[in-house]
Amino acid sequence: MTAQPKIAIVLGTRPEIIKMSPVIRECQRRSLDFQLIHTEQHQKYEMDRVFFEHLQLPAPLHRLGVGGGPHGRQTGLLLTRVEEVLEREHPDVVLVQGDTNSVLAGALAAAKLHISVGHVEAGLRSYDRRMPEELNRIVADHLSDRLFAPTAKAGDILLAEGVDRKKVFVTGNTIVDAVGQNLQIARERCRALERNGLEPQKYILVTAHRAENVDHRERLQELVNAIDLVARTVSMPLIYPLHPRTESKIKEFGLTIPKRIRIIPPQGFLDFLQLEAEAALVLTDSGGIQEEACILGVPCVTLRQNTERPETLSVGANVLAGTDPSQVLAGVEEMLDRSRDWSNPLGDGHSGARIVDLLLDDGTPSGYVP
Repeated sequence: MTAQPKIAIVLGTRPEIIKMSPVIRECQRRSLDFQLIHTEQHQKYEMDRVFFEHLQLPAPLHRLGVGGGPHGRQTGLLLTRVEEVLEREHPDVVLVQGDTNSVLAGALAAAKLHISVGHVEAGLRSYDRRMPEELNRIVADHLSDRLFAPTAKAGDILLAEGVDRKKVFVTGNTIVDAVGQNLQIARERCRALERNGLEPQKYILVTAHRAENVDHRERLQELVNAIDLVARTVSMPLIYPLHPRTESKIKEFGLTIPKRIRIIPPQGFLDFLQLEAEAALVLTDSGGIQEEACILGVPCVTLRQNTERPETLSVGANVLAGTDPSQVLAGVEEMLDRSRDWSNPLGDGHSGARIVDLLLDDGTPSGYVP
C-alpha cells in the first residue's frame, strides 16, 4: 500500500455511519483521498441517511439504493453494486465496519478484486451462528488484510482462529470516539427529553430489532410480554423508539404493544444519544447500544442469551437476560440497584486516529495484541 492510499469506506446502516464517523473525520482532518460508498441497506431515510447530516459528515459519493429484503437476495445485490463501484474507482483499500450484509459484501467484493480490506471492529464473537451478524463478521475477518480489533480480547480471538498476528491491531473501539465527539453537541442542540415529557434518570429506554428476537412470532410475543412486565412493575415510564423492522413484524404477526409501553418514532443519533445518556436504564438487543450504555455509565439489560461485547459484562455495566419475562425483570431490578462506577473497557477515544495512522504506514506494520 502506498503512503497516501485511495480509501473507499463502505457503509450501509446507522451503526456503521456512527462508528465510522471518527475515521471519516480523521480522513478529512488530514485531507486524505477518500470516498464514501453508502449501500442504503436500510430503506427508511430516518434510519441512516439523515445521520450524515446530523453528524456533519460529507455526503456519500455513491448511493447504491439496495434497500431491504431476504439475506441472500440483499447480499447478492450488495455484492454486485459494490463491485461495480470498486471496479470504476480503483481504491487501494476498502474499509468496512461491523457485521452487516454491507460489511460482508464490501469485504468480499474488495477481496475478489485484490483490493486490500480493513475491518474496523474485528474479532467480535457471540458464538451463535444462528445470528446472521456472526456469520458476516467471521467471513469479513478472514478476508481482511488489516483487522482493527476494538479490545485485547477481540485480538486474542482472532489469533486463536489462526489470523496472522501481523494483520491484527488493537486500536480501541471507535464508538468511544463517536460518543465523546457528539455527546456535548447532543446536550446543546437536542430537546428529546423535553419533547417527550421526560426527566433525567426517571425513565427506561428500550430498543429491540434483532432478527432472532423479532422474526419469530412466539419470540417477539415473549419479548413484548417481558417489556410489558417491566412497565407494570417499575415506577417509571418505558420509552421505545420502534425500529421499522420490529414494527413490520408486529403488524405481520397481528401482535399488540400494550399502552403502558410508550412508542415513539425512530430517533436521530443525537436525539437518541441524549435519551440514552439520561436514562435510568437501557433494555436492548443491540450490540452497539450495549457499548454506548457502558461508555455513558448507564446500566444495561441485554435481551439476548449471548453477547459479542463480553467486556461490558465483566465490568458490571451489563447483564444478559434473554426474553423470558421473569429473567428480564430480575435483570432490570439488579441493574437499577447497581452502582455506576465501572471503568470504560472499550478505548480512550483516539481509535479513529490510530486506524488512519495504520492505513498511512508506508511499510508493512507489524500487528500487535497487548
